[in-house]
Amino acid sequence: MSDYQAHLSRIFEVLQPYVPEGEELNEQSELVADLGLSSIDVMEMIVEIEDFFDISIPLNILPDISTVGDLAKAIGNIN
Repeated sequence: MSDYQAHLSRIFEVLQPYVPEGEELNEQSELVADLGLSSIDVMEMIVEIEDFFDISIPLNILPDISTVGDLAKAIGNIN
């Protein structure tokens, strides 16, 4: 499994509780538009991902992350 796929897999696990019924989670899923994450939800998710991967995601890149795939790529760029 590639790093990108491993990152996606973990992100899917973290986001599963936020997925609305009937919505399918994929790389193109928009964190706010499709999943309806609030800013607090996003920050909690980021903290969980940072803890899991033992990284620190710079807050200045968050505006550039809109999809699950964007987040997985950002994690890959930090590692």
